[in-house]
Amino acid sequence: MQQRSPRPEGAPRPTHPQARTMRVQFGAFELRKRGAARFDIRDPYHFMLSLSWPQFALAFLVLNLGINIFFASLYWCQPGCIANARPGVFSDNFFFSMETLATVGYGVMAPATLYGHCVAASEIITGVAFTAIMTGLTFVRFSRAKAKILYADKAVIAQYNGRPTLMIRIANGRAGMLVDATAEVAALVGERSHEGQFFRRVYDMKLSRSRLQMFPLTWTVMHEIDQKSPLHGMDEAMLGRADFRLYIAVKARDFTLAADVYDAKTYLAADIAFGMRYSDAVSIDEDGRTVADLCRLSLIEPDSGTSFASA
Repeated sequence: MQQRSPRPEGAPRPTHPQARTMRVQFGAFELRKRGAARFDIRDPYHFMLSLSWPQFALAFLVLNLGINIFFASLYWCQPGCIANARPGVFSDNFFFSMETLATVGYGVMAPATLYGHCVAASEIITGVAFTAIMTGLTFVRFSRAKAKILYADKAVIAQYNGRPTLMIRIANGRAGMLVDATAEVAALVGERSHEGQFFRRVYDMKLSRSRLQMFPLTWTVMHEIDQKSPLHGMDEAMLGRADFRLYIAVKARDFTLAADVYDAKTYLAADIAFGMRYSDAVSIDEDGRTVADLCRLSLIEPDSGTSFASA
C-alpha cells in the first residue's frame, strides 16, 4: 500500500480544483479569490456586518422563522404539552412559539406538561439571547461612522507650476466639518522581471500635501510627476499596457461624531485624463461667502498649461 508523504509544516494546503471563487469588489477594481469562504461559521459577527441592509433584514427574518419552526416542531411532536392548542394543528404551536420567543405570552395558550415547560424555558432563553444579539448587531450597523467622501470620476494630469502633476479632487460630502484629514495615493503597476515573470509592484506616490487640518469643502490631492514617479514618461497607451491602477485612501476626523472615518477609491488607467484639468468648483457669492458646487466635482476641461490653485 502506497503511503502518502507528509505535508511539510507551514506549507499551504493544495487548492481543490472545485474550490469556489469569491468575488471582491474594491471600487473599480475587481478581485477574485479561490479557496476563501465568504461566510466563516467561526466569525459570524464579521459576516453579519458585511451584509447590506436588505440582506441583514432577510437574515433576521430567516433566523427568526427558523427558530420558531424548530420549537413549534418540538411542541407539535408532543400533543397536549400546550394547553388550549388544538391537537395536530401546527399553526397553534407555531404562534405559541412566536409569543414565547418574544416573551409576550397572551395567556390563551400555556405549557401544560413538564415537557412543555422544559421546551418553553429553552425557547425563552434562546429568545432573550437572539434579541440581545440582533439588537447589538443593529446598533453597531447604525453607529458605524461613514466618511461620505466624494471623488471626481477621473484623475487628471495637468501642468501645475510648470510641472506635470497628477491630481485627484475629493470633497467633504457631509454638512459638518472634517478635521485632520490625511490622504495616501499608491499605484499598482504590472511589470515583468528579467526572467519574464509577471508581477505587480506597489509604488507609494509622494504628495505635495498629504494632510489637511480642516476639510470643509474640496481638496485637490496632487502628486508631482518627477523622475522617481511611476508615471514618469508614460502616456495613455503605456498606462493601459502596464496594467496601471491608482488607489487613494482618505482618513479624517468627523467633528460631529468625534470619530475617525475612512474611505478609499480606485482609478483604472482609463480613468486618468491626460492634458486635462478640473473646472472650478469653489466660488465666492455676492455676499463674500465661499460656495462649493459639488455637482461640478467631476467636471474637467483642457489644460491651458497655466498654473492654478488647488480648490
